[in-house]
Amino acid sequence: MRARLVGRVLAVAAAATVTATIGLTAGAAVAEEQGTLKYVALGDSSAAGPLIPSQVSTICLRSDKNWPNVVARRLGADLTDVSCSGATTDDMAGRQFGLVAPQYDALTADTDLVTLAIGANDIRLGTVVPSCLNSFPVPYGVSCKSRFTTGGTDELAERIAATAPKAGAVLDEINRRSPAADVFVVTYATYFAKGGCFGKDPIWGVDADYLQATWDRLHEMLAEQAAEHGARFVDIRTPSADHGVCASHGEKWMEGLVPTSAAAPYHPNAKGMAASGATVAAAIAAATL
Repeated sequence: MRARLVGRVLAVAAAATVTATIGLTAGAAVAEEQGTLKYVALGDSSAAGPLIPSQVSTICLRSDKNWPNVVARRLGADLTDVSCSGATTDDMAGRQFGLVAPQYDALTADTDLVTLAIGANDIRLGTVVPSCLNSFPVPYGVSCKSRFTTGGTDELAERIAATAPKAGAVLDEINRRSPAADVFVVTYATYFAKGGCFGKDPIWGVDADYLQATWDRLHEMLAEQAAEHGARFVDIRTPSADHGVCASHGEKWMEGLVPTSAAAPYHPNAKGMAASGATVAAAIAAATL
């Protein structure tokens, strides 16, 4: 762990203690001694937070309540958030939609902390999930699992394998541009409980299980790439296991086809972003101790 990040996280903890015992001015002084932690958030819609109020980028559908903002507040960091809905690994270096600057441009030699949430759009899950919708229960329709596993070959598993070297290359470029930064690869939150919940969300149980297994395979790949390329891995899939699409309104972190709170379909809501941000911040803090 780089000394600057360690020092800043410890300073935030010290500031909280001093603030509680002495006062706000003294607490701020403790944190100021370490300087501002420079944090860059890279990634796709799982980090950006499409349609969660308030949206601060109409092109990228980025919310000021997304988990990178939660992490920044908890760590007292200066956040540069360039996460953008629809982003792929190619958009780290290229102009997304022909307009959005490459996400790599946010990285500098003095960046202290980087989080990365990427991969789902590389395997085109944004179109895969809608293709799994069924208006009628089994057997009146077609299973998307059967389509993607025709002939005994799992097409989505092959896409994940093809994305692995791209994810590794992204991590290498982050390290090249920001060699002093600590890098954390962050998973996606849980989407479906085992067996799905067809009565609540129109995806058959067999397909809900297949989709969640695909996300889990993607997480395994990201964990491997993080380990191989000098990054840390943050699992938000596990703490969100009981808070997916099938959870009750008050418990869900992930919305389904028809959102019950302000968020895009099949994306985290504000509650999910707050919980995910807390998990990521805690993982960063734990890595400094």
